[in-house]
Amino acid sequence: MKQLNEAYISFHLREAAESIRELIEAIESDPEYEIGSYTADMMHLYHHVNTAWNARFSSEEESEACSEENFERWRQYPSDLQMT
Repeated sequence: MKQLNEAYISFHLREAAESIRELIEAIESDPEYEIGSYTADMMHLYHHVNTAWNARFSSEEESEACSEENFERWRQYPSDLQMT
């Protein structure tokens, strides 16, 4: 069985949690918060959640180096999660 990259997963999930807190605060406190900001904030949130999943089996070296190719691949919506 493959080894999870727990440190990298935890980092991205903590970043996602902070992004959610900030997003909720912005929506609740800024009457001028609009779709452009919401889109950017959601993209940032999904980047961290998707990376936590897609890079779950990356090596410590791969995650530390995070090549441009891996960055782009890891941030995409997972293709191996069946949403039922």
